[in-house]
Amino acid sequence: MKTIPHSFRYGWLVLSAFALLSLGLPAQAQESPYFITYDHYLEEPGSLEVEYFSNLATQRGGRNFAAYWVEFEYGATAWWTTELYLDGQSTFGDSTIFTGFRLENRFRLLKSEHVINPVFYVEYEQISEADKIMKEIEGHDVEVDHATPNAILRQGHNHELEMKLLLSSTRNGWNFAVNPLATKPLTGGDPWEFGYATGVSRPLALKASAKRCSFCRENFIAGVEMYGGLGDHPSFGLWQTSHYLAPVVAWNLPSSWTLRLSPGFGLNDHSHQFLLRWGVSREFSGFGSRVASWFGGQR
Repeated sequence: MKTIPHSFRYGWLVLSAFALLSLGLPAQAQESPYFITYDHYLEEPGSLEVEYFSNLATQRGGRNFAAYWVEFEYGATAWWTTELYLDGQSTFGDSTIFTGFRLENRFRLLKSEHVINPVFYVEYEQISEADKIMKEIEGHDVEVDHATPNAILRQGHNHELEMKLLLSSTRNGWNFAVNPLATKPLTGGDPWEFGYATGVSRPLALKASAKRCSFCRENFIAGVEMYGGLGDHPSFGLWQTSHYLAPVVAWNLPSSWTLRLSPGFGLNDHSHQFLLRWGVSREFSGFGSRVASWFGGQR
C-alpha cells in the first residue's frame, strides 16, 4: 500500500477544515490581493477568515522548495484583529517538516477613514531556521540561507518579536500601502533587523454588475508589491540584502471564496530568482456569535 506524502496530508487537513467551517455559516470574500503587504482594513468583528497559502521558490546552490502556511484570522473588535499562523515546508528531494507558529495582532489607531490610515502590527514568532514561507524579508535574509539541508536548519530555533507600522490609503479605488518593519530576536542578543513592504492595487472595475457573476471585472483586483530587507542595527541599508517585485491578483468569487496568485522576481544576486505564491481563503461572518451560542453564550 502506498504511503501518502506528508504534504498531501497537510493539504487534505486544510481542505477538511474549510469544509467543516462552511457548514451553516454565512460567508464573505476578502478583497486584498497582497501576499506580503498589509492595507488598513481589518477583519469584521466576530468574523473568521481561514486561509491557505503556498510559496514555490527556485534555489541556486540547493534544492527548490515549496513552503506553505495556514492562517486563522479573527476580528476581535472593530479596531483589533488577531491571527494564528501554522507553517511548514517541503524541500524537493529532502523532507517535509513543520516549522513553527506565529501569533499576530493588528490594532487600528484611528477610528474613521483618513488620507493615511495607520495600523500597528505586532507578531510573536516561534519558528525553526528551516521556515521558508518568506512572509517578510528582514535584515540580511538572502537566498543562500535556504540552501542548507532541513536536517541542519531545523536544529536552530528563532523566537522573535516583529513590529510593523501599516500605512494605507484608498482613493478612487486605488489602494496604496507602505509597511516598514522591525524585528528583535528575543534570545541570543542579536540586533534589531529591518525591512519593508509596499504595494498598490485596484479592482478592474468599480461599478458592480446588475447580476451575480463569477467573471465580472469588479471581482478581480490586480496590483503589484515590492518587499525586501534593510539590514540590521549595526549595518542598516541595502548591503547584502534581498528584494523582490511581484505582480498580484485576487479573484473574489460570488461563492465567497477568494483565490490569489503572485509570481515574484528577485531584483539582485542575493534574491531567489523566482517565487510563485498562490492562496485560497474564505471568510465566515458571524463565527463568534455562532461559537458563543454553541457554548450557551446566547439564549
